[in-house]
Amino acid sequence: MIGRLNHVAIAVRDIAKAAKVYKDTLGAEVTAQVQQPDHGVTTVFINLPNTKIELLEPLGENSPINKFLEKSPDGGIHHVCYEVPDIIAARDQLKAQGARVLGSGEPKIGAHGKPVLFLHPKDFCGTLVELEQA
Repeated sequence: MIGRLNHVAIAVRDIAKAAKVYKDTLGAEVTAQVQQPDHGVTTVFINLPNTKIELLEPLGENSPINKFLEKSPDGGIHHVCYEVPDIIAARDQLKAQGARVLGSGEPKIGAHGKPVLFLHPKDFCGTLVELEQA
């Protein structure tokens, strides 16, 4: 069902500072900051030869990243994102197998302009999983 690893997301308090570490210290290609109001975050992508790292900074007080940073003040890995060929078919198959889809269960448009869904971490070994339409 799942395809390639699209990205690993890291929650950070200061996205500019974190992006600078990847760019200046590791020599990575870093995208510009983009606000994602529908998801309550600002994002930056670190482009790697085989995948991406997504930096997430809270956008506003209601950002879901705020709760994560309360528990992990220094930030850390927030979720992994896998590509799927058909997000609705994947959702329906996962739900039939007992997996919980977060939110309304309907895909939202993600940072790459493609439909995404999030799966409950308790169903996936403690890891928040994002699925993105390939």
